[in-house]
Amino acid sequence: MENLIEAIILGVVEGLTEFLPVSSTGHLLLLGHFLGFESNGKSFEVLVQLGAILAIMLVYFRRLLDIAMRLGSDPQARRFVLGVLVAFLPAALIGALAHGFIKTVLFNPVLVCTSLIAGGLVLMVVDELELEVKHEDATRFPLSMYLKIGLVQCLAMIPGVSRSGSTIVGAMLLGASKRAAAEFSFFLAMPTMAGAFAYDLLKNYKTLTFDDTILIVVGFIAAFCSALLVVRLFLDYVSKRGFALFAWWRIIVGMVGLAGLWIVG
Repeated sequence: MENLIEAIILGVVEGLTEFLPVSSTGHLLLLGHFLGFESNGKSFEVLVQLGAILAIMLVYFRRLLDIAMRLGSDPQARRFVLGVLVAFLPAALIGALAHGFIKTVLFNPVLVCTSLIAGGLVLMVVDELELEVKHEDATRFPLSMYLKIGLVQCLAMIPGVSRSGSTIVGAMLLGASKRAAAEFSFFLAMPTMAGAFAYDLLKNYKTLTFDDTILIVVGFIAAFCSALLVVRLFLDYVSKRGFALFAWWRIIVGMVGLAGLWIVG
C-alpha cells in the first residue's frame, strides 16, 4: 500500500513537471530518493512518462490530426513532420548509445541538484535577454533550426537539466518567441518520450515483476491526469510572464535537495 501511495505521488509530480522547464526526471529521482522509493532498473521514472505523452497527444489531437490529414497535399505539413524527426534524431542516437551510462552514472541525486541550480540560472538569464523574435509559429521553423534545437535537447540526457528547458532555451536563443519555443517543446516531447519509453521497456521488460507493472500503471494514470492540467495552462502563462518562476523553482529545489542530502544522506 505504501508503494502505491508513493507511485501516485511520483506520478502526479511527473505529470506536473514533464512539460515545465524544471526537469521531471530530476524531481522524480530526488523525491524517490527521499521517499526511499526504489524502482527496478530505474524503469518507473522512464516508463511512467507514457501518461504525460498521452496527455499532450490528447490536448493536441486536433492539430495532430490536421497535420496528418494534410501530409499528402501540403508541403508545409511534410516539412514540419520532417523537422520534428530531425530534431528527435540526435537524442535518439545518443540515448541509445549511452543508455547504460545514463542510468548507472548520471541518475545521481547530487548531479540532479547541481543541474537544477545551474539550469535555473541559465533560464533566468535567457528570460531577461532582449532577444530578437524571428519565429512566432513552431510549425514553420527553418530545418536547420530544428536540428540545432535537437542538438541542444541532448543536454537533457543529464538528469536535472530538463528536456523542455533545454529545447525552450535553445529555441529562444535561435529566435523563437517564448510561446513558439514552449509549443515546439511539446511537439518534440512526443517522439522523444515515446522513444525513451519504448527503448527502456525493450531493455527491461524481462526483469519487471507484476508489482513493478502495477506501480507503473498507477503512476501512469496519475501522470496523465496531472499533465492535462499543466499543458492547458503553461503556454498562456509563459506568453504573459516568462520563465522566471520556473528558474527560481529550480534553484530552490536544487538547494533544498543539496541540504537534504547533506543532512540525511
